[in-house]
Amino acid sequence: MGRSQSLPRGGDPRFGPDADDSGSPILHVDMDAFYASVEVRRRPELRGRAVVVGGVGPRGVVSSASYEARRYGVRSAMPTARARALCPHAVFLPTDPAEYSAASRAVMRIFRDVTPLVEPLSLDEAFLDVSGARRLFGPPAEIARRIRARVAREQGLTCSVGVAPSKFVAKLGSTRAKPDGLLVVPAGRVLDFLHPLPVAALWGVGDRSAETLRRLGLATVGDVAEAPFGMLRKALGEAAARHLHALARGVDPRRVTPEHAEKSIGAEVTFDVDVADPLEIRRALLALAEKVGVRLRRAGQVGRTVSIKVRMADFRTVSRSRTLGVPTDTAREMFDTAWALYTALDPGERIRLVGVRMEGLAPTGETPQQLTLGAPERGWREAEAAVDAAAARFGRSIIGPASLLGRRDGQRDENPPRP
Repeated sequence: MGRSQSLPRGGDPRFGPDADDSGSPILHVDMDAFYASVEVRRRPELRGRAVVVGGVGPRGVVSSASYEARRYGVRSAMPTARARALCPHAVFLPTDPAEYSAASRAVMRIFRDVTPLVEPLSLDEAFLDVSGARRLFGPPAEIARRIRARVAREQGLTCSVGVAPSKFVAKLGSTRAKPDGLLVVPAGRVLDFLHPLPVAALWGVGDRSAETLRRLGLATVGDVAEAPFGMLRKALGEAAARHLHALARGVDPRRVTPEHAEKSIGAEVTFDVDVADPLEIRRALLALAEKVGVRLRRAGQVGRTVSIKVRMADFRTVSRSRTLGVPTDTAREMFDTAWALYTALDPGERIRLVGVRMEGLAPTGETPQQLTLGAPERGWREAEAAVDAAAARFGRSIIGPASLLGRRDGQRDENPPRP
């Protein structure tokens, strides 16, 4: 979809929360300023203040901004330096992926209490098909109200919901309802809702294609719907033309597909200054492996393939991967493999970013665990599980980065700990 800020806040009574929802079983639930809202939830003293979450270094990028910060023009994906210039009085906080994942799981559980047909798009948004939930919970708009009330009551967070006949229109509806709102698009008024919107509202229309459409005199979704298909095909190509022409006429037959298991889990870091010191890069890989290990264990997953991403100072990016003989969720094994991949790569130049990712995931309980010949029966897996338990009780910040992986100077311990 194009830039959501092009959609005005709802106010048309034809599409209000009390509009006819009888033919609109699809909900799109979108959390409001999710990362920033989670931070405010655990720091109530920040309520009402401008809060910006993301990379806090000179090369950082904004991940989320509270609505107080957005009034100054701060937006996600904006360089943090630009956000500081626009809103110097804001509170700038680093991201906490583990905290956001935990909040996301709690919210998704609320959705699944209503219907098993939940399709997450990211940590903070999902489609729901509530066709089968009407008898138990009422019509779609009432279900949306219940969800919003429960999320607010149990999680202390707000969300916006679009209720519509299709996924595309429901997503547009939640965007127009923000923040903390509900918008219903009746089945008989889909075109009335869509056609006045700018072309950037169509899924798949970015800056370049929007400019192409505007050069053809097509400024609104209605213009695209009425345009000769041949003109669209000549300008955009067959596939894109068919896609946009269908959406502009309100045609979106995609069904809500329940969640599939994550295919990979990863983490990466952009250095504030390009680095060439192998010790500093080693420490970064240690910390990233630890983050991935924590996320794997929380998700009840193990993985078989370790991959690394390395971005050079000139933005050239390379990746390497290695498949393990036995699936794992331990940071130590991931780090050993990641470091071996990096040293074999031997980039020989300054590094801007490194990342670690585990792929080929499977549920832990369904994957046989095999000890390496001569390895102790109890070691790194138990040690890392013990660190997880301590972090859950006292906070991970007291553990220290990469503490379970050995000495902070990056040198390995010769023997794994025995809990």
